Amino acid sequence: MNAPLSTDGSTRLVDRRECQHVTLPPEEEGYRVAILLLPGFSQLSLSSFLDPLRLANSVAGRRFFEWSVSTSDGKRVECACGIHVSADHAFSNIVSAISSVARPHMVVLCAGEQVETQASAPLINLLRLCRRDRVPMAALGTATWLLAQGGMLNDAPCTIHWEKMPALTETFSRLNVMNNLFVKNDDLITCAGEFASFHLAMELVSNRLGKETASAVCHHTTALQWRSGSDKQWSASSEFKGVSKTMSEIISLMEQHIEDPLSLYDIARCVDYSRRQIERLFDRYVSCSPSRYYMRLRLERAKQLVEHTNMPQVEIAVACGFVTASRFSKCFRDAFGRSPTEHRVCSVATTRRIRQESSFDTAAITRR
Repeated sequence: MNAPLSTDGSTRLVDRRECQHVTLPPEEEGYRVAILLLPGFSQLSLSSFLDPLRLANSVAGRRFFEWSVSTSDGKRVECACGIHVSADHAFSNIVSAISSVARPHMVVLCAGEQVETQASAPLINLLRLCRRDRVPMAALGTATWLLAQGGMLNDAPCTIHWEKMPALTETFSRLNVMNNLFVKNDDLITCAGEFASFHLAMELVSNRLGKETASAVCHHTTALQWRSGSDKQWSASSEFKGVSKTMSEIISLMEQHIEDPLSLYDIARCVDYSRRQIERLFDRYVSCSPSRYYMRLRLERAKQLVEHTNMPQVEIAVACGFVTASRFSKCFRDAFGRSPTEHRVCSVATTRRIRQESSFDTAAITRR
């Protein structure tokens, strides 16, 4: 078990002066978290989730949150940036723990970019066992994909990192994918990962140890506050919220209608603007026409599908509102300098090279 912090008063990462006005809830049983790590996981997602729990223990003056790290075979695992993390257990140990008095209060799944290939039978069986026995689960970042592959999401609302959102939506058409930081649905939580993991952890701290404790943790991390799960991830429309409400609404409409592009006339009716007024807005804020900007959004979506799925070119064309694959290919080449097929090959090769270089650099550091 990875003990978050000593509670004998000798070491404190949070100054007592920051905590002296914190009123803690009555002592209760600690909260056990089982972390499941998959190769290539995001170190940022993991740290953003765990460090607030560690600091909350410091503020509380006791080891309330406890966690353990598990991998498929109980051996160390390499994250996306090449750092190796040791494990306390194998996944099989978590299976045994679920039926014991040491049952985890939450199972947290953390994955990376290659999540599509990581749905092993033992892992899916473990996740289904958690679901059946109502052990709360949280999927950080791309790990939502594994819950979808295991049939645990169905029509329930969920979220995933925005970069994987188009691929998840196209691959699992029944899912209700939302652009939120995190989404809670009964005992299941899906989180966008990266810094969104911090906000999920802060809500957990607030719910278990109170808002004052959570505020003290925020103060230590220099975060002004933690955000609600309903807050949105990044989107093109969000860039204009503080500048032009109408511009934000128009781009939001475009983002919602990638597969079935709206005409400028339809967009104008929706926002109660004239076509000429909309053209002036786009000329002022993005220095291009509405149609050119709309095309850019559609091609960026197509680029994500090319990079993160094995969808045939014709299916990607349809998903991004192109009538023919040849028209899609021409527009893609004009925008990115190569065809969708060439881009996919280069993307796979680049990912493989980065992974190899990260492994080499880590090995060199270890030898030193």
